[in-house]
Amino acid sequence: MQNIILIGMPGVGKSTIGVILAKTLGMGFVDTDLIIQGNEGKLLQEIIEKDGLDRFIGIEEKVMMSIRSFNIVIATGGSAIYSNRGMQYLKNNSITCYLMLPIEEIEQRIANITTRGIVMKKNQSLYDIYLERVPLYERYADIIIDCTNKNIECIVSEIKCKLSNNHTKYE
Repeated sequence: MQNIILIGMPGVGKSTIGVILAKTLGMGFVDTDLIIQGNEGKLLQEIIEKDGLDRFIGIEEKVMMSIRSFNIVIATGGSAIYSNRGMQYLKNNSITCYLMLPIEEIEQRIANITTRGIVMKKNQSLYDIYLERVPLYERYADIIIDCTNKNIECIVSEIKCKLSNNHTKYE
């Protein structure tokens, strides 16, 4: 069975949806942000502040490329799409699902972008990174799920339905 990769902006619910999706499908679950924090012994924001954006993206790519498991749901960090090499590696045996939300809903969900561990340059706003990332999410996506005004169960059901329509092994 192929892995399922969840991509999307910070705040869309990749980790929360990933856990429920994995339970529903009887799969394992991996959160690349948690692996990074565990490996580095620091919060994501600390890594970004102390080591810089490029180093963080390199760490993220290394974690993505270290995943050797099958039959798992992988919740990636919002910045995973900055590593073409990492995304191509994960996509080799996976279906990539872009969890899409409009910027207004993302802004409502993220209380403090300065402590969240979001990869963004000093003068960038959340809207700026949204505009920068959306084309990348769309490029890597096999499936796009519009999460606007939907609860977790509805989103998980929609993902399962789209997976079943495209890949009978997820039924």
